[in-house]
Amino acid sequence: MIVDCHGHYTTAPAAHGRWRDAQVAAYEAGVSAPTYPAISDDEIRESVEQNQLRLLTERGADMTIFSPRASAMAHHVGDEAVSAAWARACNDLVARVVELFPDTFVGVCQLPQSPGVPIEHSVSELERCVVELGFVGCNLNPDPSGGRWTAPPLTDRSWYPFYEKMVELDVPAMVHVSGSCNPAFHATGAHYINADTTAFMQFLEGDLFADFPALRFVIPHGGGAVPYHWGRYRGLADMLGKPPLREHVMGNVFFDTCVYHQPGIDLLFEVVDLDNIVFGSEMVGAVRGVDPETGHHFDDTLRYVDALRLDDASRAQVLSGNARRVYPRLDARLRARGR
Repeated sequence: MIVDCHGHYTTAPAAHGRWRDAQVAAYEAGVSAPTYPAISDDEIRESVEQNQLRLLTERGADMTIFSPRASAMAHHVGDEAVSAAWARACNDLVARVVELFPDTFVGVCQLPQSPGVPIEHSVSELERCVVELGFVGCNLNPDPSGGRWTAPPLTDRSWYPFYEKMVELDVPAMVHVSGSCNPAFHATGAHYINADTTAFMQFLEGDLFADFPALRFVIPHGGGAVPYHWGRYRGLADMLGKPPLREHVMGNVFFDTCVYHQPGIDLLFEVVDLDNIVFGSEMVGAVRGVDPETGHHFDDTLRYVDALRLDDASRAQVLSGNARRVYPRLDARLRARGR
């Protein structure tokens, strides 16, 4: 079985996006947002069948851990109420995809974060999505300000109420920023990778996992710059008087395979322990084109993993075993279905 840990609903029906535009316009005008539109099951099927579902089938994967479009979370837009309504609408739409295609998709939720708003205000939406909608995790934005980095580090105690709920529910978080309102940082080419790298360094500097030994994070996009600079981070851990990275951070942190060329995947697997790598493609996501050097889509990451020629046990571990371990609610769901 092949589980893709990183998929976004980037092809949601147009009415969903139009409502978001109307919601933001209403906020700016100081009036109430319109009622969320009726979206039919057929519209949802059409949005998925010719996109994520088709590509999963063509590329040989079986299931995607599916969340709302990350670049559209836009926690910096509007206020707390706007973010809460938007998150709920996005999560409910993902839940409908899962309901229509239960063998292929499992949900991960967007959180109603907002700059300056305590993270504990996001606890109720996490609980709703996990307990009521059957989601298996969440996307946690370390920078709700959209590229201005006004939030405290992820190791700050202000995040602890949310971590306590994560541990209680036994769900991980993917560290994932949204769009950038800072022109110095391109959203997917700079802001995303900056955030991945920054989150890792925050974990290295702090002692979060001493307080929360069961807490789990997936750092996407191959861990940002971390594998490429692994020696730097090992050295910094030593200079800061921290234990070796394997003891200090890597029992709780995992990197996905959203790295869009073979040399990058080769490096990831050479540097990072197999236990810490989960298969992902971010499909359909930031990079959708065909690589002119290979003739295949950049985000067809299964090809890169297959090219490593891992033994059967190692391949199964990366393509499904690690995801089932990091997302135990996913494992329980699959076991209930005899998978």
